[in-house]
Amino acid sequence: MIELVGLKKFFGEVKAVDGLSFEIHRGEVFGLLGKNGAGKTTTIKMLTLQLKPTAGEIFFAGRPIVGNELFVKSLLGLVPQHLNFDQDLTVEENLELHARLYHLPQPARLARIDELLKFVELEKVRRSFVRELSGGMKRRLLIVRSLIHKPQILFLDEPTVALDPQVRRKIWELIRNLKAQGITIVLTTHYIEEAEALCDRVAILDGGKLAALDSTEKLCAGHSLEETFIALTSRF
Repeated sequence: MIELVGLKKFFGEVKAVDGLSFEIHRGEVFGLLGKNGAGKTTTIKMLTLQLKPTAGEIFFAGRPIVGNELFVKSLLGLVPQHLNFDQDLTVEENLELHARLYHLPQPARLARIDELLKFVELEKVRRSFVRELSGGMKRRLLIVRSLIHKPQILFLDEPTVALDPQVRRKIWELIRNLKAQGITIVLTTHYIEEAEALCDRVAILDGGKLAALDSTEKLCAGHSLEETFIALTSRF
């Protein structure tokens, strides 16, 4: 579904991403792990057309990003690290605005908003201002917004950061439900147990380079994923 070939991103002398090459398969949950500064978010930004690579290529469904930007954007949904709603609009108004940006006709917009709010159990707060929602509700709403246009690939950048364990488990269940629908999911996380619970395969980044890539079972090989992660990134 996605292929990275020699992907690099330099900021002056800083090599944020330095020669990544791997594939992300259709329908899998693919995890990106690494310490702060390992290159996870920079990689996500390049894959979602927010940053241009310094070098290398990215392919979506066999097509290069360059020259196929609109096609690629139609495939993608993004859940960013930081909340970026209009806090003075209601839940429903925020979703309506996002749906209009994707040129969904009115009947389709209304039906899709109803469907998604029911899916994440936010129907009762649809007319509440976003600023009135709990942290967990806002995270679920970020996911809803990213799904408005029915993307085939969903990028989740630290989707459960700062959430309590109970709410985090609800987000996990939501991610599993999305995978069951056939959506390809790319997940960055600092929670090792989250990657173990959700990911089919995990790539561990270290200093902008690929330290390891395999299924969680093979990466662990008798150890916990956390122990494997520490061993592979111990130079920092």
